Amino acid sequence: MGTGRNQCEGPTTGMTDIQKQVQRQIDTLVSTGAETGLQVAAFRDGELIVDASAGTTAPGTPIFGFSTGKNVTATLAHLLVARGFLDYDSPLTDVWPEFGVRGKATATLRHVLTHTVGLPAMPPEITPADLPDWSTVCGSLAAAEPRWPPGAATGYHSYTFGYLVGELARRATGRPMRELLREWITSPLGIEGQIFFGVPDESLPGLTRLDQQAQQRPTGAVLAPWESRPSAEFGNNHQILRADIPSVATATAHGLAAMFNAVLQGKLVDAPRLAELSALAFEGTDQVFGTPARLALGFPLGRIGAPPEEHSVAFGWPGGGGSYAYADPARGVAFALTKTRLVPDFDTALSVTTILADHLAGT
Repeated sequence: MGTGRNQCEGPTTGMTDIQKQVQRQIDTLVSTGAETGLQVAAFRDGELIVDASAGTTAPGTPIFGFSTGKNVTATLAHLLVARGFLDYDSPLTDVWPEFGVRGKATATLRHVLTHTVGLPAMPPEITPADLPDWSTVCGSLAAAEPRWPPGAATGYHSYTFGYLVGELARRATGRPMRELLREWITSPLGIEGQIFFGVPDESLPGLTRLDQQAQQRPTGAVLAPWESRPSAEFGNNHQILRADIPSVATATAHGLAAMFNAVLQGKLVDAPRLAELSALAFEGTDQVFGTPARLALGFPLGRIGAPPEEHSVAFGWPGGGGSYAYADPARGVAFALTKTRLVPDFDTALSVTTILADHLAGT
């Protein structure tokens, strides 16, 4: 399997201090049994400063990372707008007429990106076995009744997010998300083979399997258990891995960080659009988690573990089980951590991002 890592095979300045610190940390996490396989990558101002791996995975091996894939889907949504296929505030029914029933006629892409469209959970008739059936899932979403009027509240759209963006993309361009990902992101950036919506059959044998430390408890009563509780069984299932499910993705840390670096460096979006996509777009109480939510267009705002006094403009999704990716326009940082062991917290990501933040604060 090609890794597409022709951008740079490691940090451009060699074994830098921050590379050593991160490598030491992830080696320790693996040696103590807290983790089984880890990848970490970080760019600063366009320069790759960390590219490390430990344990059961190598830097070029994609790992199923659950909702870190939403970072890729949201980026593609902005490219759809930038290229004139969609508009943030046009009704979804302009390209998806069937979606307008049962109080959803006012829904827009902005509502989808801020998780305010009102469909946080899959319709009850949809099970994990149905996810590879694109038309069945999208047909159920089009017919569903929202839990609130579009734009009235926010709530984490766990699996519905990717299908909503993806069906808009398919109708507007005639192309599935996996093709847009390859043609608009991975191929131009030289990271083919590092981010997938749907892993090709020939690449499946090379994937590192996930393992489970502990099951997370399901979140409240809104999402089905399978939507809120990531499992290794789900992430190792070949039917799921092969499927175009753009709420999740299989990716390397290098690939995710390189994508966010391209966003920051103006290779995918221009400066005005970067400012727009990273600005506060909706603030309220998440109706799924019951926690405060600050959302940009397509991303949560703020860095995991950032001190309260840090008014961060960083944006990016974590993934169930502990993976994480973010971009920080103020500091020029693009970061990603992927992992094979699913845990019910983000302690590993926090430990590594803290090392990175401390290093950057001292430079």
